Amino acid sequence: QVQLVESGGGLVQPGGSLRLSCAASGSTFSIYATGWYRQAPGKQRELVAIITSSSSTNYADSVKGRFTISRDNAKNTVYLEMHSLKPEDTAVYYCRMFRGAYDYWGQGTQVTVSS
Repeated sequence: QVQLVESGGGLVQPGGSLRLSCAASGSTFSIYATGWYRQAPGKQRELVAIITSSSSTNYADSVKGRFTISRDNAKNTVYLEMHSLKPEDTAVYYCRMFRGAYDYWGQGTQVTVSS
Protein backbone atom coordinates (compact mmCIF):
# COMPACT_ATOMS: atom_id res chain seq x y z
CA GLN A 1 0.00 0.00 0.00
CA VAL A 2 1.34 3.41 -0.98
CA GLN A 3 1.60 6.04 1.73
CA LEU A 4 2.10 9.74 1.14
CA VAL A 5 3.45 11.99 3.88
CA GLU A 6 3.34 15.75 3.46
CA SER A 7 5.52 18.19 5.35
CA GLY A 8 6.57 21.83 5.25
CA GLY A 9 3.33 23.58 6.07
CA GLY A 10 3.05 26.32 8.65
CA LEU A 11 2.28 29.95 9.34
CA VAL A 12 3.78 32.55 7.03
CA GLN A 13 3.23 36.26 6.52
CA PRO A 14 1.75 37.60 3.29
CA GLY A 15 4.46 37.81 0.65
CA GLY A 16 6.41 35.00 2.25
CA SER A 17 7.47 31.61 0.95
CA LEU A 18 7.13 27.96 1.90
CA ARG A 19 8.21 24.67 0.38
CA LEU A 20 5.97 21.65 0.78
CA SER A 21 7.28 18.12 0.41
CA CYS A 22 5.45 14.86 -0.14
CA ALA A 23 7.33 11.63 0.34
CA ALA A 24 5.88 8.44 -1.10
CA SER A 25 6.52 4.87 -0.05
CA GLY A 26 7.04 2.20 -2.69
CA SER A 27 9.37 1.77 -5.62
CA THR A 28 7.17 2.76 -8.58
CA PHE A 29 6.85 6.46 -7.81
CA SER A 30 8.34 7.51 -11.16
CA ILE A 31 5.47 6.10 -13.24
CA TYR A 32 2.79 8.04 -11.40
CA ALA A 33 1.52 11.52 -11.98
CA THR A 34 1.59 13.56 -8.79
CA GLY A 35 -0.15 16.70 -7.74
CA TRP A 36 -0.96 19.17 -5.03
CA TYR A 37 -4.50 20.12 -4.12
CA ARG A 38 -5.85 22.40 -1.43
CA GLN A 39 -9.03 22.85 0.54
CA ALA A 40 -9.91 26.03 2.35
CA PRO A 41 -12.57 26.09 5.11
CA GLY A 42 -16.04 25.93 3.61
CA LYS A 43 -14.73 25.35 0.09
CA GLN A 44 -14.26 22.39 -2.20
CA ARG A 45 -10.88 20.80 -2.72
CA GLU A 46 -9.20 22.31 -5.76
CA LEU A 47 -6.24 21.54 -7.96
CA VAL A 48 -3.10 23.58 -7.33
CA ALA A 49 -0.54 21.93 -9.59
CA ILE A 50 0.19 18.63 -11.31
CA ILE A 51 3.39 17.08 -12.60
CA THR A 52 3.21 14.02 -14.85
CA SER A 53 5.57 11.06 -14.97
CA SER A 54 7.36 12.83 -17.84
CA SER A 55 7.56 16.04 -15.75
CA SER A 56 5.01 18.05 -17.68
CA THR A 57 3.34 20.54 -15.38
CA ASN A 58 0.00 22.28 -15.09
CA TYR A 59 -1.06 24.97 -12.64
CA ALA A 60 -4.22 26.59 -11.42
CA ASP A 61 -4.50 30.13 -12.75
CA SER A 62 -4.50 31.49 -9.22
CA VAL A 63 -0.97 30.21 -8.54
CA LYS A 64 0.73 30.57 -11.92
CA GLY A 65 3.97 32.49 -11.61
CA ARG A 66 4.06 32.05 -7.83
CA PHE A 67 4.13 28.29 -7.26
CA THR A 68 6.41 25.65 -8.78
CA ILE A 69 5.87 21.91 -8.64
CA SER A 70 8.79 19.53 -9.08
CA ARG A 71 9.65 15.93 -8.40
CA ASP A 72 12.71 13.90 -7.45
CA ASN A 73 12.12 10.31 -8.47
CA ALA A 74 15.30 9.14 -6.74
CA LYS A 75 13.79 10.35 -3.45
CA ASN A 76 10.17 9.41 -4.23
CA THR A 77 9.30 13.00 -3.41
CA VAL A 78 7.24 15.77 -4.98
CA TYR A 79 7.68 19.40 -3.96
CA LEU A 80 5.66 22.57 -4.12
CA GLU A 81 7.60 25.82 -3.90
CA MET A 82 5.27 28.65 -2.95
CA HIS A 83 6.24 32.30 -3.19
CA SER A 84 4.43 35.62 -2.83
CA LEU A 85 1.91 33.90 -0.62
CA LYS A 86 -1.46 35.55 -0.11
CA PRO A 87 -4.07 35.13 2.64
CA GLU A 88 -6.29 33.40 0.09
CA ASP A 89 -3.66 30.64 -0.22
CA THR A 90 -4.57 29.56 3.30
CA ALA A 91 -5.77 25.96 3.16
CA VAL A 92 -4.93 22.38 3.92
CA TYR A 93 -2.65 21.19 1.12
CA TYR A 94 -2.89 17.59 -0.01
CA CYS A 95 -0.53 15.51 -2.08
CA ARG A 96 -1.93 13.07 -4.64
CA MET A 97 -0.30 10.28 -6.61
CA PHE A 98 -2.31 8.63 -9.37
CA ARG A 99 -2.18 6.41 -12.44
CA GLY A 100 -5.21 4.76 -13.99
CA ALA A 101 -7.28 3.13 -11.29
CA TYR A 102 -4.61 3.78 -8.67
CA ASP A 103 -5.22 6.93 -6.70
CA TYR A 104 -3.51 7.82 -3.42
CA TRP A 105 -3.81 10.86 -1.15
CA GLY A 106 -1.84 12.17 1.76
CA GLN A 107 -3.30 13.39 5.03
CA GLY A 108 -2.65 17.05 4.30
CA THR A 109 -0.55 19.84 5.74
CA GLN A 110 -1.90 23.19 6.90
CA VAL A 111 -0.68 26.39 5.29
CA THR A 112 -1.77 29.62 6.92
CA VAL A 113 -0.91 33.00 5.42
CA SER A 114 -1.56 35.75 7.90
CA SER A 115 0.08 38.77 9.45
